[in-house]
Amino acid sequence: MKWKNLIKVAFKSIMKNRMRSLLTVLGIIIGVGAVIALVSIGQGASASIEKQISGLGSNLIMIFPGHARVGGVSFGAQSHRTITLDDFKRLEKETTLLKAMSPMVRSGGQVIAGDKNWATSINGVSPNYLEIRDWGLTKGEFVTARDVLARRKVAVLGKTVAAELYGDADPVGQRIRIGNIPFQVIGVLKERGQGMGGQDQDDVILAPYTTVLYRMSDGKNINTIMASAVSTEKMNAAYEEIRKVLRESHKLLPGDDDDFNLRSQTDIIETAANVTGIMTMVLGAIAGVSLLVGGIGIMNIMLVSVTERTREIGIRLAIGARGGDILVQFLIEAVTLSLIGGVIGILSGIGLGKMIANLINMSIIVNPVVVFGAFFFSGAVGIFFGFYPAMKASKLNPIDALHYE
Repeated sequence: MKWKNLIKVAFKSIMKNRMRSLLTVLGIIIGVGAVIALVSIGQGASASIEKQISGLGSNLIMIFPGHARVGGVSFGAQSHRTITLDDFKRLEKETTLLKAMSPMVRSGGQVIAGDKNWATSINGVSPNYLEIRDWGLTKGEFVTARDVLARRKVAVLGKTVAAELYGDADPVGQRIRIGNIPFQVIGVLKERGQGMGGQDQDDVILAPYTTVLYRMSDGKNINTIMASAVSTEKMNAAYEEIRKVLRESHKLLPGDDDDFNLRSQTDIIETAANVTGIMTMVLGAIAGVSLLVGGIGIMNIMLVSVTERTREIGIRLAIGARGGDILVQFLIEAVTLSLIGGVIGILSGIGLGKMIANLINMSIIVNPVVVFGAFFFSGAVGIFFGFYPAMKASKLNPIDALHYE
């Protein structure tokens, strides 16, 4: 009954000054709401980035050319064309931890179909490309080993290219021209959507890499080698195996830097997670400052309340209340104010996060751990900032308090 009465008295005191109580917890509401909204948006963004990276392929490892350096001046990544078709063939022959590989030879040009035309990129790939990228077809068939061997002029259209050139009509079996070279359309890729950089992944044409390499490029260098490790657990081992084979292929000495770049799916995910994690922590910390401001507001109001209720405190002490009872009563008031602000802040934060997510066309992740953490932290703020006013009230001299005007 004692605790029940203390809680009842605390609620009566809060409800007696509703507007002041609301203004008191406003800082807590803003702080908790900002923390919930920003952290939820940050975690949603992180999950979205991880999903896009996972959509690049299955256990993907990408091999890029290195950078050229002349007279101490670096010309940037992939400026030194060091990846060749011989490297690809050697990797195919000597690696044991890769289940699929595909070179990629990039080109581009104006694609013409009847009276329609469209500028797009043309990627030369092998039959394993769809397996590595976890991609598929909606119509037709994909590039075969025979197409690669014979350097056949066949093309698989991305969804965007197919729509621009043929609308709703079936392009399979039709002929197109890329520059001055005729190609036959043999398939249409499944829709993939935007990539990590916002580029349209469906605005592409895939063809046999030998066709693009020898008819549309220099016949020697390739832009990228894409590989898929046998399992997620073997990613690091496959990474090192590729590096070893390429260093031997390029006759690099032990002290020489790599003249190629390797990027694994794991590296990209970890980098993205670190960046978004740091951003989320910074935003959460900034929002957390509002909680401290709200706590200071609670302390100020509680001090005012102690001053206003000095005679009341004196009467309670005079009729037998102990200092500990007064301390607990004022602490309960401070904690109740904080927890009310915390609950309103949580609901406001979730609503604000969803509203912002809808505006920028993304989803949010409301982490229960963050929600409970914000709730309990708001309670802790009430205890921390309410303790001093409560202690001050509990130590009042009953006689002085009764004579207070």
